[in-house]
Amino acid sequence: MGTNGWYDTKTGNTPCVFIETKAHYIILDAGDGIYKIDRFITTNKPIHLFLSHFHLDHISGLHILNKFSFKQTFHIYGQKGTKKILKRIISHPYSIPFEKLSFKVKFHELTEGANRIPFPMTARKLLHADPCFGYRFELEGKIITFCTDTEVCPNLLKLAKNADLFICECSLKPGDYTPEWPHLNPEKTALLAKKAGVKRLVLFHFAADQYKSLKERKSAAVIAKKIFKNTIIAQDGMELEL
Repeated sequence: MGTNGWYDTKTGNTPCVFIETKAHYIILDAGDGIYKIDRFITTNKPIHLFLSHFHLDHISGLHILNKFSFKQTFHIYGQKGTKKILKRIISHPYSIPFEKLSFKVKFHELTEGANRIPFPMTARKLLHADPCFGYRFELEGKIITFCTDTEVCPNLLKLAKNADLFICECSLKPGDYTPEWPHLNPEKTALLAKKAGVKRLVLFHFAADQYKSLKERKSAAVIAKKIFKNTIIAQDGMELEL
């Protein structure tokens, strides 16, 4: 739904990934790309939104929720403090409060480690400027790992281990390093995928000021593929089947 980091451009919206299983709709982060989810939510299966952290490009789409008229409850998951922080932002004078939406919103604050909600899921802290969760989901016999806004750290490797699909951030250009605001470049992401033994790597969360075109994203993929062959770039509107 959205593959940019920081802000929207003609190349993409800010981060949002949509997963559909036989029993659930799962959304990863709530960037501006979330406005597209009603194209795919066509039944009353439960809806689960997982937030990695509270930087605005990952939650700005929450002000769009008033667009929707879901019959089912909209579940939001995140680290401790999620409910308090989001209610502070999605409220007057900034936006329509959750309580005024036409559907019910329920908050779930996760502890680090394994959870079942009702599918198996693991949350672990990543290495970023502010607290950030990475997620590992076990869905219909497949493992999907989602990690954004991080530098290399032990938890990143644990979450990615043997994943069928590893969606991982690639904010920085090749060779770049920003220790004061931790993010990954294509080489580091590819090396991690190789070490973790994942089946497929998707480069995601391209910083909007660094990757101004799909051509630049493709150049990053060329470098990553030299390290980990089964690498693709995320694009808004792209669909994958596992």
